[in-house]
Order: sequence, then structure tokens, then C-alpha cells
Amino acid sequence: MLELTRLEDVPADLGPTVVTMGNFDGVHRGHQALLERVTDLARARGARSVAVTFDPHPIAVLRPDEAPEQLCDLPTRLVGLSDAGLDATLVLEFTLELAAMTPEEFVREVFVDTLHAVVVACGKDTRFGVRNSGDVDTLRELGQTYGFEVVVLDDVGEGRRYSSTLVRQALAEGDVTEAAQVLGRPHSVTGMVVHGFERGRELGFPTANLAQNSTGLVPADGVYAGYLLRPSVPVGHPDRRMPAAISVGTNPTFDGTKRTVEAYVIDRTDLDLYDEVVTVEFVRRLRGTVKFEGIDALIDQMTLDVDHAREICPQTSV
Repeated sequence: MLELTRLEDVPADLGPTVVTMGNFDGVHRGHQALLERVTDLARARGARSVAVTFDPHPIAVLRPDEAPEQLCDLPTRLVGLSDAGLDATLVLEFTLELAAMTPEEFVREVFVDTLHAVVVACGKDTRFGVRNSGDVDTLRELGQTYGFEVVVLDDVGEGRRYSSTLVRQALAEGDVTEAAQVLGRPHSVTGMVVHGFERGRELGFPTANLAQNSTGLVPADGVYAGYLLRPSVPVGHPDRRMPAAISVGTNPTFDGTKRTVEAYVIDRTDLDLYDEVVTVEFVRRLRGTVKFEGIDALIDQMTLDVDHAREICPQTSV
């Protein structure tokens, strides 16, 4: 997939395109359905499939205090867009100048003059242009003026519309199963493994502690079953994706104050993961955070947690 960051970067010979636009945070199943339609339309018309997205999130520029925490960072978003089979993604820096463009100015400059769109595909709730004054009807009118077709997709969801907001709500409640249903895959957090207090090792459960600057929205405090993925390990190797019991929280039994994500790779005490970038995938929440009265009670519960996680998450080859 061609990754472009400025209008000037778009190749002059890109040719006609089928375009969609959005923030695509998480690239969830609703996004995936839209992107699949875009690629299908592009193939049918002999055109290139292109997604226009924005960084930072528009709300972070217009109303910073109301900006939602992002499900994933831009590189992860681009991987999801590439996996959807797009030919190109245009990442526009969202600025106050961009926000001030009228719907017609945006469409003419981006879709028409730069991308030579023959089709613009969007969801029913699409809004764009200054003060979000443009909508689907606006797009249709502009399509008649500038010669492109507008394809509007119905909402995707089972009993509710799939959205990034729905994923955030599920994660805030620790419901990673619901989040995975909307995303079409387990939610994950990625970061470098750093040294912690090594209490897990002392208790017989050595954990990989993720750095504080890890990317991906961290779910509610609690204990989870999931996997630890090592992108640096070859695909198919048994140590690439390993079952794990994951703890999120401040370790209240030890009066901790810093919120951390740490993962114990089940039945493995031989791993040296320090300074390695890993991804932790959340499959199911086992319980909330508890402050235990004594180390023995904590070890007993950790043993039960690991047994439960082992049942839920078998070893896989990925």
C-alpha cells in the first residue's frame, strides 16, 4: 500500500480512484466492510482504492479537552488499512486551516483535483468541512457538480452499530470479548518490555512489564487471558504467539500507584524479553483487581488465574 502524507505527494499518474475518508480508529468491522466495498468498486472500475484519514484526530485539534483516547496509534492504523487491500492511504495533518475548508473546497482540492475520484464511498453519518457542515446530501450534490458517484453504505453491526466509541466503552468496562466482537480480532497493546519490581519472578510467575509509553488503549484494571505476540520471531515459530495471563492495574497488594500492563507467559520461565517490543492481546477478562491479605492468598489466586487462562487460550502457531 502506498502511504502518502501530503497532497503534493500524490503521484500525478495515480489515475482514477475510488475514495473513502474517516479516522478509522481501530479499523473495526464497520470500517472493514466499508474498505471492502471500496476495493470491490475500484476493481470493477479499473481504478485505485484510496482511504483519506487524518492525524491527529480532529477533535484533538478542535476541542482538545474532549478528545477520545485512541484505540491504536497511526502506524497500527496504517497496518489495518493495508491489510484491507487498499492501494493507497492519504494521511492529512488535521490543522485549523484544514478544519476551516468548506465542504466544496475540501472535495474539490482533495477528491477531485488531487485524487481524481470517480466514486466516493462513505457511511450514512459522514460529516466533513467547516463545522461539519457537509453530509451525504452535500456529497451527492458535489458529485453531480464534479462528476463522481457517491455510494453510501448501511451501518454494520449485530443489534448495534459497530463504532470506535463502542470499542472504547467495552474496554472501559473490561469487556475485551465485546471489543473483539466489534474489532474482528482481539484488542491489543504494544510496547517495549522493561524492568519492573520483579515481584512476579519472586512469586514464581515472571512477567513481561510493558513500558508506560506503550501504544493501544489499555482496558479496565483486572486480570485477563490472552496472548503475548513477539513480532521479531518468525511466523510459525512456537515462541511467536504464546498464551499469557495478563494483569492490568496498580498492584494494590503491594500498595502500587503506577498503572501497568504485565503478562506472564504461561508455563515459561526461560524467556528473556527485556528491551523487546511485544504485543499483548486481550481475549477474556477473568476477574477484577483485588487487594489480597498476604502473599500466600495472592499466589493461590494467581495459580487459579493461570489455570483459567491456560484453558481459554491454547498454544497456537502464528
